[in-house]
Formats: sequence, structure tokens, C-alpha cells
Amino acid sequence: MAIPLVLIHGHPFDHTMWNPQLEAFSPGRRVIAPDLRGYGGAPAGPEVTRFEEFAGDIEALLDREREETCVIAGLSMGGQIAMECYRRFPDRVRGLVLVDTFPAAETPEGVRTRHAMADRLLREGMRGYADEVLEKMVAPYADARVKAHVHRMMTGTSPASAAAALRARAARPDYRDLLTRVSVPALVVVGEDDEYTPVREAEAMHAALPDSTLCVIEGTAHMPNLERPKEFDEALRRFLARIDDRP
Repeated sequence: MAIPLVLIHGHPFDHTMWNPQLEAFSPGRRVIAPDLRGYGGAPAGPEVTRFEEFAGDIEALLDREREETCVIAGLSMGGQIAMECYRRFPDRVRGLVLVDTFPAAETPEGVRTRHAMADRLLREGMRGYADEVLEKMVAPYADARVKAHVHRMMTGTSPASAAAALRARAARPDYRDLLTRVSVPALVVVGEDDEYTPVREAEAMHAALPDSTLCVIEGTAHMPNLERPKEFDEALRRFLARIDDRP
């Protein structure tokens, strides 16, 4: 039986960053790709104040969808939310997919940087930031259509919501010890040319997790699922087949 798959987008994107995977995997299994609170078409409501609230929203979504268990996949901030989901409700998680992410809490410098960026987004809006980071989110050599999609997602995000998420993310817990206690299989994926979460971060997670597979995708930066969907989907398909076959 195909286990449901939950896809958690990164910051400052929305669920459409998973379009290639929705197309590839929906015919054979339940795929749930929500917009996080404050992003995309998510219902209006109070902005997130604590990082854990994102995971609470995912748990409430599983309850509404009547899905008892699932594989949870997340990219960047979404990967950290996936870790928080495992911390919060491990019995419902059959597998973890951690894409271009890292488990450590913010350093004091990182906290200052995230708060400064939050202030900037509130002051200036999203466009200048999106222009600056586009070719770090995806590689400079990425397909122009992929670049345009990523830029649209970033500029379409509410500055207030993006700022709130940055402040909450700055205060998130450290998940490194949690990874050593994960009792389900994990897939760690990273783009070879990712500047935000270099390959060494993925290697460290792979080493910490008791049962994990590491996949380094060449010719990609921070969003391999969009930049090289064929390679990404093949790695994910192999992993999901393993989860489906487990008792």
C-alpha cells in the first residue's frame, strides 16, 4: 500500500515549488502539499510566532485529512519543519525526507541576520530580496523557466508573513540530537552547488541519522526538486518504495 506523502515547502515559497513531484507521484499515492501559514493561498489567520506552530498546522492537516501516518518531506525551512513534526508526533511519521536543510539552531549571528532581514522585508518588500538571492536559490545556470517560477513565488509572498517566519525560525530548537534518535528511514538530498546548505551539512545529517540514504544531485543549487526533477524524483521513488514495503 502506498503511504501518503506530505511535502513541506521552503521559505519564501509556496506549495507550487513541488509541482514536478505532484505530477510525478499523485497518480500512485496520496500527495499532500499545503501552503504554510502566511504563504501562497493559505487561509488568512494569525501569523506564526513560534516555529513549532508550523508543525502543529501540519498535524492538524493530517487530522482533517484523516491520515494516520505519512512520509514527510521538506526543503530548507520545510526540512526543519519536518524535523519538528517528527519531534512532535513521531508515531505518525513513516519516513523523513530532508532536502537542502540543516538541523542546528541559529548562531547568535544567524539570529541577528534573520531579524535584520525581517526588518528589511517589512521596510522594502520582497522584490529586492528576490532579485538578490534568486541565483543562490537556484543555480545561475538553471533553466530560465525555473528561475521565473522561483522569483514569482518569492515576490508573491507577503512581507509580513515572511518576516514573521524569519523571526520564528531564528528561535527554533536544535534538532541535532533528535536526528540521532529517529527510528524510521530517512532520505537526505542536497544540491551539489548549494551555498545555503552545503554538501557537508547533508553529510553530517546522514552520519547522525541511524538509517539514512544520502543523495547528492549534480548541477543543482538549493532547489534540486525543481532544477533536476528527474534525478530528484528517482531518488524519492526508490525511497518511497522501500517505505511502502515495510510492515
